Amino acid sequence: MTHADTPRTIRLHEADNVAIVVNSFGLPEGTRLPDGPTLRQFVPQGHKVALSDIAEGAEIRRYGEVIGRAARPLTAGDWVEEAAVLVPAAPDLDRLELATRAPAPLPPLDGYSFEGFRNRDGSVGTKNVLAISTSVQCVAGTLDFAVKRIKEQLLPRFPNVDDVVALNHSYGCGVAINAPEAVVPIRTLQNLALNPNFGGEVMIVGLGCEKLQPERLLPDGAPPGIVRLQEEAGFGAMIDSILAMAEARLEILDRRRRETCPASDLVVGVQCGGSDAFSGVTANPAVGFAADLLVRAGATVMFSEVTEVRDAIHLLTPRAATEEVGRAPDPRDGLV
Repeated sequence: MTHADTPRTIRLHEADNVAIVVNSFGLPEGTRLPDGPTLRQFVPQGHKVALSDIAEGAEIRRYGEVIGRAARPLTAGDWVEEAAVLVPAAPDLDRLELATRAPAPLPPLDGYSFEGFRNRDGSVGTKNVLAISTSVQCVAGTLDFAVKRIKEQLLPRFPNVDDVVALNHSYGCGVAINAPEAVVPIRTLQNLALNPNFGGEVMIVGLGCEKLQPERLLPDGAPPGIVRLQEEAGFGAMIDSILAMAEARLEILDRRRRETCPASDLVVGVQCGGSDAFSGVTANPAVGFAADLLVRAGATVMFSEVTEVRDAIHLLTPRAATEEVGRAPDPRDGLV
């Protein structure tokens, strides 16, 4: 048997009653696992195998946590495929445990710094980028063309600017702009333009007839920075106006210089980059470890794309530092 044929599995926690098959093409029926059972069926790569008998309705544990219950009796060596697992219903939000398993504070890491771009509002970026926002999806094609021209014709003249990006989205046209929850997408678009990497030079391209008028995306105190395409005489004039406003902002951004900043100035967002069978074994723990290091150095780490943990929210809320933290609403609009 070659090394590639050697059965390999990963058991993530001593309490787990399943392991993950690592071999590239899975493992065939009859394979004897090292220190484990003999496979009763073929088990594909990345799938789970029962390490012990699991009664119908009994807990299936991975990561040391209950990920579901057995839909039928499982014998040691069985392939624990999707149909064999009953996933529990999403928990009631007002019945979640809060701060019952808060992790012990980690010792601080002092003396760490990075070379960043400090902004007028006190935030610090790691890049120097011109971002051009849109107020409506209808202008995305025109803006994409303009950004291509900016990169080809203008950006080479401003060596201290790293890039030019278009912040396109699918919102803004015939929407109920004053609906109570419209605050959420509008606030999101406003905050995207305030990313510390953009240096506070907000620029918005709108159409003119959209419900979400560009002025609503300008942060308080930001200088006017709007191009309305319907006010221009033809496509060429539209592109010229976008390039002219972009050039003025590139001149400002090009004057930014890096300076030494403490690690506590960092605000880092983490987001799923495309899950596969091994995300929870490799990338996610590595990102979590890095996040712990950043927090120990005083930085802030944001966990985004929270919809992906709907069925694991009951595992996160017990880890809140305090019950008050676990219940804290968004202070800007009362939304949790």
